[in-house]
Amino acid sequence: MTHPFDLGGRVALVTGANTGLGQAIALALAGAGADIVALGRRTPDDTQAQVVAQGRRFAWIEAALDDIAPIATAADAAVSAFGALDILVNNAGTIRRNDALDFSEDDWDAVMGVNLKSAFFLSQAVARHWVSAGRGGKIVNIASMLSFQGGIRVASYTASKSGLLGLTRLLANEWAGKGINVNAIAPGYFATSNTEALRNDGARNRAIVERIPAGRWGDPSDLGGAAVFLCSGAADYVHGAVLPVDGGWLAR
Repeated sequence: MTHPFDLGGRVALVTGANTGLGQAIALALAGAGADIVALGRRTPDDTQAQVVAQGRRFAWIEAALDDIAPIATAADAAVSAFGALDILVNNAGTIRRNDALDFSEDDWDAVMGVNLKSAFFLSQAVARHWVSAGRGGKIVNIASMLSFQGGIRVASYTASKSGLLGLTRLLANEWAGKGINVNAIAPGYFATSNTEALRNDGARNRAIVERIPAGRWGDPSDLGGAAVFLCSGAADYVHGAVLPVDGGWLAR
């Protein structure tokens, strides 16, 4: 029997795979046997080199996810890259910081567009391929601790990640019967470019680390196991779930 976490022969589309969490997820899926299609605005040369070094195929589709116009074409390209598509990971995200009293419409729209709107319409485009082909697939959305909590000074980010968790459940309700698993991972505080401002703020950094039972910021590689699980046959009866990978933050 094939190991239940084996992704050999499967193709995964990962958005925002050039650095940080997206790169770590792409590398973990490749390590489990999947070929990788990366979608984003910048060439993911480092990710490609590491995926290929693992003996897996890699393709890149250039698309800026702050506009849904290229999404349908990008989904078609992802399906045709290696002749199939089995997994979608909606990881691409952005963040803007300001006091709620001063938060601008531009900062609101920029974050909601990438984090929520594009995730929905890319999921829709990929799911249409699967339904048309009479097959299922796996979708994993990258949520956040702020899918559960309010945070401060990140109004649009909090709204987008709360919405993404709700969207995960809605799509699971609609698509589980079609063989499509839709689930989410909620990373805790990870050392990425999005959290650089927090890590550089001595007081905030200290308060965050003191609250995390594991006593440290997450490393992007810490997400790999959760991603492989939710993308694998081991999660075939898991629908609408959110898996926190947070060093114990929510348990505190």
